Amino acid sequence: MKRRHFLGSAAALAMPSLARAQGSAKVLKFIPESDVTVLDPVWTTATVTHHHGYAVFDTLYGQDASFAMQPQMVAGHTIENDGRLWRLTLRDGLTFHDGSKVLARDAVASIRRFAARDAFGRALMDATDELSAASDSVIQFRLKQPFALLPNALGKSGTVMPAIMPERLALTDPNKQITEMVGSGPYRFNARERVVGAMVIYDRFEAYVPRQAGVASFSAGPKRAFYDRIEWHVIPDSATAASAMINGEADWWQQPDIDLMPQLTAQKHLTSMQQDPAGAIGILRFNHLHPPFDNPAIRRALLGAIDQTEYMQASAGEDRSLWKDRTGVFSPDTPMANTAGIEVLTGKRDLAAVAKAIKDAGYDGAPIVVLGASDQHLTYAQTLVAVDMLKRVGFNVNFVSTDWGTVVTRRANKAAPDKGGWNIFFTSLNGTNDFDPASHLGIRGNGLDAWFGWPTAPRLEALRRDWFAARDLAEQKQICVEIQKQFWIDVPYIPLGTVYNPTVYNRKITGLRMGFPQFYDVHPA
Repeated sequence: MKRRHFLGSAAALAMPSLARAQGSAKVLKFIPESDVTVLDPVWTTATVTHHHGYAVFDTLYGQDASFAMQPQMVAGHTIENDGRLWRLTLRDGLTFHDGSKVLARDAVASIRRFAARDAFGRALMDATDELSAASDSVIQFRLKQPFALLPNALGKSGTVMPAIMPERLALTDPNKQITEMVGSGPYRFNARERVVGAMVIYDRFEAYVPRQAGVASFSAGPKRAFYDRIEWHVIPDSATAASAMINGEADWWQQPDIDLMPQLTAQKHLTSMQQDPAGAIGILRFNHLHPPFDNPAIRRALLGAIDQTEYMQASAGEDRSLWKDRTGVFSPDTPMANTAGIEVLTGKRDLAAVAKAIKDAGYDGAPIVVLGASDQHLTYAQTLVAVDMLKRVGFNVNFVSTDWGTVVTRRANKAAPDKGGWNIFFTSLNGTNDFDPASHLGIRGNGLDAWFGWPTAPRLEALRRDWFAARDLAEQKQICVEIQKQFWIDVPYIPLGTVYNPTVYNRKITGLRMGFPQFYDVHPA
């Protein structure tokens, strides 16, 4: 599918004036990828909720630009008993948005809730005999065996976010969403001015005390809030968002449509950067609970119909600096990335042969429900290519084109597709989630406890356990080769390639952190 083209100039479109804040408050106007339909950064893996979470909540550790872990809410830690006893000491001055002091018991409850929803967190808890608050300021882990990656689990910068919240909220069933946003971070969620589908507001939390030491980098180091108010203006139409940027009515657009980049960067007051060096892997995710994709032979057959180049050109155009094909399980150009078995995606594509293989594997022509988010322009372009492909190889496709918030809600439904469930949805896996097996959501094969799609893949699970026990980097890499080989057998999802989407912002602001949208450190130039 060729790149779509917008007719006319985005600047010529009428743009509703974005309301200006009262008085002399410093305001940053940001255009997010979509509305925040789920506020709980532990309950969902939606990246927009993750970005919201990092404004409102803080974490025990932060990840710097080299992906090393640094203390964040903790002053430091000690390790004893041959790596089986960790004591994490909270730094002074930590306060929740309701005025209460952050205590170790809040952190303990938050860790437990996070670990119930996150693959890396669960691995840490599986290695833990006892997690407790040794005092108001000391969090204590007694481990069954050494777990050197403990700070990595508690400071991971991908989804799910290891957010620290008050104990009374953290004790909420992890399978239920919290909606009361009492955070520990630099900004407070302004529920009073929230306009669903249009605006999200964050106010600076005056009592937040940044770290004094360290370098502001990625999600680590001092988090200093220079703006009094952050306004997220939800503008689903790309041309309208471009007009807001060109007219100076918005300061920062997280994920501009790549078609519009030449027009945007031609403006003297606008500039761009590649904020996430790891990119995002587009995926076609199967529901393994219901026919036809409970059948691994059908999932494997579809590999022969995927041309990653086609998907990447559809979402990011011809510029090869913006995307990579030949993407496997792990983020390209990271230590665990490899090419094992990649020929299943790079050999000659034969849709007639794929159609026959699907029919021979038992597909009976029943409708399949395919979810696509029309307000996620990169993913939606890939979705349209895939829907066309699915029809061409013989699937009876019921395509549900909706907004991302609806996809986020519906993909959690385990019911049959004709009862409100689904068969396929499309999303992107953030590169920081896909560096290694520890936090990679997509390769979990633990059935109903797995990420949406709920695959059961015992061999993938066993290899993941082996990776945690590996003695060195060389052994970890070899295990990841075996994981990728097994991945093409189980096919929990199909990778569609990696996109490196730029972000665009007004030159009057500076201090944007690498990694993902964070609103501390950003300040007037």
